[in-house]
Amino acid sequence: MPHLHVTWQAAWGLNDHRERTWMHGCLSAYGLAAPKRPSRLAVGYGASDDAMQDAGATLTMKYNHVGIPTTVNFDGEIPLPHLKVTVSDHQNNPFGIQWQRYWDGAPYPDLVKTVPHVAFEVDDLTAAIRDQKVIIEPNSPSNGVMVAFIEVNGAPVELMQIDHSLRKDL
Repeated sequence: MPHLHVTWQAAWGLNDHRERTWMHGCLSAYGLAAPKRPSRLAVGYGASDDAMQDAGATLTMKYNHVGIPTTVNFDGEIPLPHLKVTVSDHQNNPFGIQWQRYWDGAPYPDLVKTVPHVAFEVDDLTAAIRDQKVIIEPNSPSNGVMVAFIEVNGAPVELMQIDHSLRKDL
């Protein structure tokens, strides 16, 4: 399995110290490191910075949310019966925190149901999951959204491809 290689490019938009500090903490939890002033995350697999640039092998990712599994009720619950999960709105806070309570019989790996995950938006979901350990195959939880989960360093990571022409709300 190729290792995950992270570089940073110039326009992520984490504009204040709190956002950068929080993102550094999230990335550290997944064994990733970030420079002092991140703006756009570019990820390649198993290559050096120069090799990734030469081969065009970078994958641009935009932070979307962090999903935190829980077994208790929380404010602003949004039940999603077709997915067998209840969530909170990650857009109602500046850090994208989303609580998730999985229902009995929810068809997801225990890793996803018990370990927090970080979610990134990608332009090409197929390319993003190539050569990765896919733990939830690509699927469409809602109109205009395709998602898949991969496992990185023992933790779940959600990758999302959003058709913004259909989903102006995301």
